Amino acid sequence: MRFLVTGGAGFLGAALANRLAHSGHEVIVLDDLSSGNAAYLDTAVTFHQGDVDDVPRLWSLLQGVDCVYHLAARVSVAQSIHYPRDYTRVNVGGTVSLMEAMRDTGVRRVVFTSSGAVYGRLPEQPVHENDAPQPDSPYAVSKWAAEQYIHTIGQLWEIETVALRIFNAYGPRQSLPASHAPVVPRFLQQVLTGGSVVIFGDGQQTRDYVYVKDVVEALIAAATAVNINRQVINIGSGVETNLNDLVNQMEIVTGRSVNRLYNGEKSGGVPRLVADISRAQALLGFRPQTNLAAGLRLMLQEDERFRRLVG
Repeated sequence: MRFLVTGGAGFLGAALANRLAHSGHEVIVLDDLSSGNAAYLDTAVTFHQGDVDDVPRLWSLLQGVDCVYHLAARVSVAQSIHYPRDYTRVNVGGTVSLMEAMRDTGVRRVVFTSSGAVYGRLPEQPVHENDAPQPDSPYAVSKWAAEQYIHTIGQLWEIETVALRIFNAYGPRQSLPASHAPVVPRFLQQVLTGGSVVIFGDGQQTRDYVYVKDVVEALIAAATAVNINRQVINIGSGVETNLNDLVNQMEIVTGRSVNRLYNGEKSGGVPRLVADISRAQALLGFRPQTNLAAGLRLMLQEDERFRRLVG
């Protein structure tokens, strides 16, 4: 098959693009490199630097494409609070531009990566796709809005659409920006460098950590699965882990003790969030293969940044 992966030089996008290329598919990547790295892409992947809002560029890249993976997005919850307009422009506006270009070029399926963040603060866990979202950040709102756009436009223009709500994905080569870095690589780096791990709140807030290769398998299944048109599907591990237990696991896999600093003055986010993955199991045959301990060990082995620190 011939695929276009928007945001394909990012953490998830590069893992997906490389996996598709290794399976013999033709893969085209579009990424503006605001957070991605084209060096992570296999030489078999065709890379184009550009904006997902550039419709003429999309017209040229979509020729002969069988399926689009739409991963291009701004992804920081904290940053979105300061720059909501930018998150709306890229995450919502870019999605609408892509759908228009797909209509114009006759591409008939898109797999959209949404986020578990759309659920917000729900009292009942695990969260199910039928639960009413309560997004509590501009990032979460932008992902939820993009879901509505792809499904509505898809129905109007006869484009097959599926949205995968990805929970806390982690793995090798995950971005480590100076501010607002994802929790798993940030904590792991602090553990390996002997620094203190700063935990907001009491560390009892829970998340669903899912290994990158498991997410990629779900994405690949969604390109050809039947009876998933207009579906929203949770992609997580289905396992609820609090921050204290996450640090405990890091101590075990690294063999190092950690100094924990608790900051009760800053919110640790929603108190609980874990995915009900029964729909993914039924529609995609999704079965996560990598538990948290194994995933952390793979990060130490496969990510050069951490391998150097382990020594």
